[in-house]
Amino acid sequence: MQQEVIIAGFGGQGVLFAGQLLAYAAMDAGKEVTWIPSYGPEMRGGTANCTVVISDEEIGSPFVKNPAAVLAMNLPSLDKYEDLVKPGGVLVVNTSMVNRQVERENIKVVSVAANEVAEMAGSKRAVNMVMLGALLANADLLSLEALETALEDHLPERHKKFMPANKAALRQGAAHKAVEVVKS
Repeated sequence: MQQEVIIAGFGGQGVLFAGQLLAYAAMDAGKEVTWIPSYGPEMRGGTANCTVVISDEEIGSPFVKNPAAVLAMNLPSLDKYEDLVKPGGVLVVNTSMVNRQVERENIKVVSVAANEVAEMAGSKRAVNMVMLGALLANADLLSLEALETALEDHLPERHKKFMPANKAALRQGAAHKAVEVVKS
């Protein structure tokens, strides 16, 4: 089975690291993986997104038209990717940075005030971990434990001091459950 995830936000939110971590966790679990980053020249404050494809079999193309999941970390990301989530897919929205309701039908929506949750977990920079935790709790991708192991194995040494806050943010994000949006 193949699952596609797009993580989008602005530079400085940890968008690319979240995608890398998801890719590492999948690779460590024996899956086939692709990770494609995309960001503007501004870096911090500019737009950033990445696409992660996870599969049990060889991946034919790393490009994704309709992902199974999208993490929208800000309003421009929600505006750009909301319509692309495949029916039945998962859309995780950072309501700390988004001031509108999701309009799509036939998808699962996870609304998380990720900035506030990250701060309560011990680091306001762990928004990406909150969003990943919410994704893993609501999509059949990987276990939370697999992501925590990847965090331990792949976090640069200089950032190991943030491990407790990152793990707390993952767990607190995972406490958020999806609401299926079905309108008749």
